[in-house]
Amino acid sequence: MTKPVTLTDSNFTDEISSGLTLVDFWAPWCGPCRIIGPVIEELAGQYEGRVKIGKVNVDENPMTQGQFRVMSIPTLILFKDGQPVDTVVGAQPKRAFETLLDKHAGAAASAN
Repeated sequence: MTKPVTLTDSNFTDEISSGLTLVDFWAPWCGPCRIIGPVIEELAGQYEGRVKIGKVNVDENPMTQGQFRVMSIPTLILFKDGQPVDTVVGAQPKRAFETLLDKHAGAAASAN
């Protein structure tokens, strides 16, 4: 099963540059982040080949966190070809993330 990609200040731009990428900004000490962690793992497998799923540890990657003005975690930002197109702040049920991804992945699929 596909796992989320570990994103860092050094690889972030390259990893999100093409296609759809859902990025989870999180920290190990964050309770809500730990709650949605397994959901993010499931989404990585569920959307394999359509949406890349990545995780940024905000404690270890302050430049990326600052660049996107992430003030509270978990924050999930959906990027299309390197540009943010949607944001979700706070822990949400899996269905909320599926709805977000289906909306954009469906639009991307029909545009091709």
